[in-house]
Amino acid sequence: MAYLPMPRLSTMSFISLIITTLLTSTLSLPEELFSLEIGTKIRSDKQSLMSVASDFGNLTKSIPAAVFYPSSSQDIADLIHFSYTHSTPFFISPRGHGHSINGQASIPDGVVIHMESLAQGRADQINVSVANRYMDVGGEQLWIDVLNAAHKHGLGANSWTDYLHLTVGGTLSVGGISGQTFQHGPQISNVLELDVITGTGQQVTCSKSHNQDLFNAVLGGLGQFGIITRARVPLSPTPEKVKWIRLIYTNIVAFTRDQERLISVDENERLFGFMKYLEGSLLMEQGLIGSWRSSSFFPKNDMERMAQLTAKHRLTALYYLEVVVAYDEDIAAEVDQELELLLDDLSFVPGFVFTREVTYVEFLDRVHDGELKLRKTGQWQVPHPWLNLFVPKSRILDFDAGVLKGILGSDKAEGPILIYPMNKKKWNSEMSAIIPDEEVFYTIGILRSATNDNLEKMLEQNKMILEFCTMEGIPFKQYMPHYTTKEGWMEHFGPKWDKLLELKMRYDPKGILSPAQKIYTFLLEDDYII
Repeated sequence: MAYLPMPRLSTMSFISLIITTLLTSTLSLPEELFSLEIGTKIRSDKQSLMSVASDFGNLTKSIPAAVFYPSSSQDIADLIHFSYTHSTPFFISPRGHGHSINGQASIPDGVVIHMESLAQGRADQINVSVANRYMDVGGEQLWIDVLNAAHKHGLGANSWTDYLHLTVGGTLSVGGISGQTFQHGPQISNVLELDVITGTGQQVTCSKSHNQDLFNAVLGGLGQFGIITRARVPLSPTPEKVKWIRLIYTNIVAFTRDQERLISVDENERLFGFMKYLEGSLLMEQGLIGSWRSSSFFPKNDMERMAQLTAKHRLTALYYLEVVVAYDEDIAAEVDQELELLLDDLSFVPGFVFTREVTYVEFLDRVHDGELKLRKTGQWQVPHPWLNLFVPKSRILDFDAGVLKGILGSDKAEGPILIYPMNKKKWNSEMSAIIPDEEVFYTIGILRSATNDNLEKMLEQNKMILEFCTMEGIPFKQYMPHYTTKEGWMEHFGPKWDKLLELKMRYDPKGILSPAQKIYTFLLEDDYII
């Protein structure tokens, strides 16, 4: 990898270059592009264009000028460099597995990079170093393939996502959170080194000790500073089997208190070494029976018992806490003893403890089973008006009352609603990802699926949730953020805004990369003042 000096531009020059890029973006790409070798990997047929026109959210449709199918990172660097040096630069957006919600990987009149084509016919994109306890993986690789490659050696990443059929580069550009985050931090806190292609077409290796500003900017940077083509991920030993436990609660106070107790387990306690996962969820009364997420875990008769429990207490929902512990044969007895002590200390509803023993891989890939069931019924390809928020611990009861019991309280469950805590100290404040300024905060994932009949209502409810938090002074932050105004983005990034703007000017000075996020295009407004 070459380490080349990055261009530094004044703010006005940066604005001028973005204006040029915006004004010259048309449906036709420069003719000389197709005379180059990379030009043979660009397609503009209807099938290629429509394959990237929408994403998992299915809320928008944006047709690009072309789709680029690279066979190497050098191809990507050449394409970006061509755009950067051309008199009429065009936008470029990488697309992994297309799991964004609001069209963030789309690019009307520009070029979408089909990142997964890098993996075709190549076995060298996942390399495990058992001796050094890390693995090098291509940014286009799926986390499920990372899991399978590492698990062959009894190893695994420290931090995963709940859904593993996403690309490495995709989740690292956002954050990457799940039930391991409380213990190990998000995925972006578990990276040793990156290879990145910047908005000038330069290939740069960066880490905590080399090109640190680019390393921190790219991780959680929403694709604004470069495209991740390789990540070095640390590995740790993994169990073969786990015990998967769900505990039912009828009130938010006991539910959150017990979660906060568990994420504060001291690293010297035996339980810390056994725990592999902790999340909480809301189990809506009207979605209790029939949900794939419930029916795949709870026996039918127990689901009926839970329905009776909600009726008895006149509730619209139950809460359940989900804990997973290592459970290999040589430690099973000790784990059972620790669990017995733990359960005695928790405040779940007596008689409502549910357990399963599964392989570690089976547990980590559990959401994929749900995907297959939903695909069979045509429910996977529907609109997904998801809303993901980080809410400070001090305001979680207000959020529960106003949103979970208020705005959403009477609705039928149309997808999982996650609610679980994280430790701020496990996040790196130098990275681009934004979290609340409180030592413990909750992630709220309102992960609903819509139909044509209720989509507008769900979108309106999302708007109401954000307005409620604003009016009540709840200092939330969006995860997988989506804003449509400059003021929204500036408020989201807060004190980091000026620093990130400087880094944008340095690493993507013409604003070529991922403009659909609509973060820095607001620099074009006449009233913007530095």
